[in-house]
Amino acid sequence: MSQMKNLKILKLEYNQLSGEIPPELGELQNLLAINISYNRLQGRLPSGGIFQSLEASSMEGNLGICSPLLKGPCKMNTPKPLVINPFAYGNENERHGGGGNDHGTQESFRHHRFLSVSAIVAILAAVVISVGVLVISLLNISARRRVMFVGNALETRSSSSQSGVSLSMGKLVWFDSKTNPDIYCMENLESFLRKENRIGGGVFGTVYKASIGDHDSDVVAIKNLVVSNMIQYPEDFDREVRVLGKLLHPNLVTLKGYCWTPKLQLLVTDYVPNGSLQAKLHERSPSSPGLSWPNRFKILLGTAKGLAHLHHSFCPPIVHYNLKPNNVLLDDNLNPKISDFGLTRLLSKLDKHVMISNRFQSALGYVAPELACQSLRVNEKCDVYGFGVLILEIVTGRRPIEYGDDNVLILNEQVKIMLEEGNVLECVDESMGEYPEEEVLPVLKLALVCTSQIPSSRPSMAEVVQILQVIKTPIPRRMESY
Repeated sequence: MSQMKNLKILKLEYNQLSGEIPPELGELQNLLAINISYNRLQGRLPSGGIFQSLEASSMEGNLGICSPLLKGPCKMNTPKPLVINPFAYGNENERHGGGGNDHGTQESFRHHRFLSVSAIVAILAAVVISVGVLVISLLNISARRRVMFVGNALETRSSSSQSGVSLSMGKLVWFDSKTNPDIYCMENLESFLRKENRIGGGVFGTVYKASIGDHDSDVVAIKNLVVSNMIQYPEDFDREVRVLGKLLHPNLVTLKGYCWTPKLQLLVTDYVPNGSLQAKLHERSPSSPGLSWPNRFKILLGTAKGLAHLHHSFCPPIVHYNLKPNNVLLDDNLNPKISDFGLTRLLSKLDKHVMISNRFQSALGYVAPELACQSLRVNEKCDVYGFGVLILEIVTGRRPIEYGDDNVLILNEQVKIMLEEGNVLECVDESMGEYPEEEVLPVLKLALVCTSQIPSSRPSMAEVVQILQVIKTPIPRRMESY
């Protein structure tokens, strides 16, 4: 494997590999990403190459790799323990003529075998009894907690019905403790939901621009959710929305608050002034200049970091399900901010599958193949597929699916064919102007890896961020880091 000088991505996770990592792998100068997690590896990492900047998520789950990024023990190769057969010398005597002791040897062997069986039976009985006691104890604890939970729930419902309100029904609930929640009542919020304030919409609802104060910072976006699909109880809605309110990242749209009534449910987020990536790519006027390559790469890297935060900072990961240019907003400096993430948490269980299916139909070309198959388990790798399509769309300036008079052009298939023919740079968006081929070409290759039909063959978003950062590093600096 060390002879494969052009190797760029090496994925070896979950392969039961053991021993130390060959130091020759550190000499592969073109290797951009490697994942050796969840094997049985131990010992030191190779001193050169990508191993010097390897993240902890790419090494976890092993017996004892020596790295300051890992919390587990560091194990070096040690010889296996010597196992001695207690009957080996007796058997050797028999082979050399110790026949006079045959009867005594057989009796001793039977005695040892009887003791061994008795010991095994005793140990098994002790284990069964211990497991039984543990299970009964856990069941008792679970039953007590369930009784306490039901009692608390009944008490909460009783107090809510007595007061006639639940939470802050009809008023805006702010997640920022410095904001006075009594300033904005339901009547003020409804006044913003007018047609002239509408700035967008989608499967989950319609978005309006609203100014709720005298300062520029008081401009927000209000999303009027489709109530029929949402969680019906305010306590459940409050719990799920507060989880989304904790998702703070420079490349995510911040959720500032919400309002809940049985007939109207609103989410209040930051207003991002520079529109969506969709408008910059496909809805600009012919006279306006296109996005330059540095700005396009900034949008790609920022979007990748936002998705990586959703996937790797929470357990279970928060999956977007619908990454596309309409859901990537741009601020005044063209920094990307992902919107509409985590909204599937607000769906009722009965409507969750229906809404995801509708998203598949409304975002054809961006969603992963596994979303169309109900029998396959869907995880965060479907967002990786959508990000790969987004890369292709940003670099080429073309939509993921284009319909002609007698044919249908699928963007990732077309780019794959042109890469095999050696003329893939001909598909680059001309409005981008000049661009460095040493950056654009590996970015296109990364997009094709992300859009693999097999979910397990796609990299994680943390690996995508790492690859993009390596691509952007100038070659002299990259060689110095080795």
